[in-house]
Amino acid sequence: MSEELFEAAKATIVAGDETKAVEVARQGLDQGIDPLALMNQGFIPGINEVGDLFGSGRLFLPELVMSANAMERATELINEAIPAEQEKARGRVVIATVEGDVHDIGKTIVVSLLKANGFEVRDLGRDVAVAKLIEEAEDFNADIIGTSALLTTTMGAQKQLEEELNKAGLKGRFKTMVGGAPVTQRWAKRIGADAFAEDAGEAVKKAKALLDPQ
Repeated sequence: MSEELFEAAKATIVAGDETKAVEVARQGLDQGIDPLALMNQGFIPGINEVGDLFGSGRLFLPELVMSANAMERATELINEAIPAEQEKARGRVVIATVEGDVHDIGKTIVVSLLKANGFEVRDLGRDVAVAKLIEEAEDFNADIIGTSALLTTTMGAQKQLEEELNKAGLKGRFKTMVGGAPVTQRWAKRIGADAFAEDAGEAVKKAKALLDPQ
């Protein structure tokens, strides 16, 4: 029965069916299925498949947003059912779209996937200054600072972040991850960022790798 429910959970996310995702999450919890098992064996495989489909061009942005919304609703329900002693976050991430840039749909999807994969995330939104990013990372005791730049004219903020962290002696304390349409692995290496993610699915993989190099 559990296996059928896990498959149903996965299918709701791939279909981007928010109502059905909530229904399946409630059904699983009502049946006494372990919340973490429901997440790890049902919903997360679903959102990971969505990321793969989007990355290969077989699923488009509107569907991706629907799937992310369905995942977010299911995650909220399941997180409420997880006993406090079981909540072991993979790590803490502060994330934002950089100053001067007001595009944040991609970043929002990254946030949803990170949360679904067990990260605690503080989403600062869009048009966020470097000083604010560092301040929030310290306050949140973050492990990773993630930045998205959707315009070539705002990419410089990612370089500025690296410079400010080095200047403040904080580069060793926070790992940095960059992304966004014009951003590349070459750019990440050039500015000294710890990781580059091309899409939301890769962002989760890179975040895990940064905190658990094994």
